[in-house]
Amino acid sequence: MSTHELLNTLYVTLPDVYLRLDNDTVRVEREQETLLRVPLHHLQGIVVFGHTLVSPGLIHRCAEDGRMLTWLDRFGRFKARVGAPVSGNVLLRMAQFEAHRDPVRCAMLARSFVAGKLQNARSNLLRSARDLEGESSKRLRDAAKRIATGIERLPHEDKIDTLRGIEGAAANAYFDAFSEMIRTDDPAFVFEKRTRRPPLDPINALLSFLYTLLVEDCRTALESVGLDPQVGFLHVLRPGRPALALDLSEEFRAILADRLAVTLINRRQLTADDFTVQPGGAVLMSDDARKRLLTAYQERKQVEVEHPAVRSKVPLGLIPHLQARLLARTVRGELEVYPPYLHR
Repeated sequence: MSTHELLNTLYVTLPDVYLRLDNDTVRVEREQETLLRVPLHHLQGIVVFGHTLVSPGLIHRCAEDGRMLTWLDRFGRFKARVGAPVSGNVLLRMAQFEAHRDPVRCAMLARSFVAGKLQNARSNLLRSARDLEGESSKRLRDAAKRIATGIERLPHEDKIDTLRGIEGAAANAYFDAFSEMIRTDDPAFVFEKRTRRPPLDPINALLSFLYTLLVEDCRTALESVGLDPQVGFLHVLRPGRPALALDLSEEFRAILADRLAVTLINRRQLTADDFTVQPGGAVLMSDDARKRLLTAYQERKQVEVEHPAVRSKVPLGLIPHLQARLLARTVRGELEVYPPYLHR
């Protein structure tokens, strides 16, 4: 069964099903057979994959309630989203647009996003290096040193293109050593380089899927505080692109997505049988693999971590929401510098 409810989000991965509203309940059906019923008030969002039909009544109700309804294709790529009308103070969004137009403030915010990404990526490499020996450990530590060089440069750079160049060089260093974190001898999980549209091997398929989930979580966090997820500072603005959600997600890629992907592979919770190669070379996860991955992703978000803003332990899945609040305060001018989340 590939339809399940987790942490107030209903993920529907089973193909050719129909979702409809039945009073205050979401009913999932296939050929008039009820597969699942979930009280609507239990759900914060609904994410559907592939060929899934959703009734107009359920779409309208989700929009009225501010409940996010998201469509992803069978590869996990974002297709569409329905939500409530824009919320939050219009003055915050005006301040966001003004910050985007100001080269100094734009660079300051972009620098913070890059700093968070590089620090957490470096920590991820060093954590794996401590558990390894020999050449594998050396390659991870060398990659961490290359990233550290980028971190040292950040305070001295104030051009967006230069900051993007530092981020790109660090990402290359990170993925050059990524295969050393994979400890299985299964040839299906050989990682050579990052490929995206489409992913050309199981690891890239896994990463792309997790990154999509992460960006959607960040988009929801930004919208919840009234920021426009389309207007970012690090990523280039393009029609339909959630640039600010992509900016915010950079801090969490290594700790929420990459670490989980490596763990699932090393523990053999995902195997070569969970992936198929499509015509054209794209690699696709099976429905059952998606279900296990979604479960693991939600469990990862329940892990409690320290956050300096609240000085107590909070679930990892709540961190994007806390960071969105800090970002809003920075945009409004209440904080001089946006503090990225640094995982300990």
